[in-house]
Amino acid sequence: MSVNVYFVLKTLHILAAILFLGFGLASFFYKALAFRSGEPRVVLWCDRQIVLADWIFTVPSGLLLPLTGMAMALLFHLPLFSGWLAVGFAGYAVAGLTWLPAAVLQVRMRRLAERAVTTGTALPAEYGRALQRWALLGVPSFLATLVTLWAMVSKWSPGG
Repeated sequence: MSVNVYFVLKTLHILAAILFLGFGLASFFYKALAFRSGEPRVVLWCDRQIVLADWIFTVPSGLLLPLTGMAMALLFHLPLFSGWLAVGFAGYAVAGLTWLPAAVLQVRMRRLAERAVTTGTALPAEYGRALQRWALLGVPSFLATLVTLWAMVSKWSPGG
């Protein structure tokens, strides 16, 4: 492979990282503001947009990250599961494993908001509990993403 392939892979990798991290932060920010409004219609609109954005941006970027990362590592004959690459893959795995149940909760919250809007009632207490679990899952996911980002940029690895 040529150097141009590397730069294309690296550009796609960085773009995927920006989307993955950015949409996670934006989802948390807008969801918190929507919930604070106490308006089921606002919450529903926000939940719908977050689920849509997950499918358009988060899932594709989440798939692109390991693919482009592995391709670059293979291009330079780097060991995939040692040193800073191991830290990166581990952080990515933690982020993904905590994001998946959060995504399921997001869909549940959207359904709860739809029911509240349809019935003309307030958001149920179950929504607040789901939101709390969603936010708690977001913390390790976000921190793991930051550790992964640091490992990739600094080429940091334990003991080295």
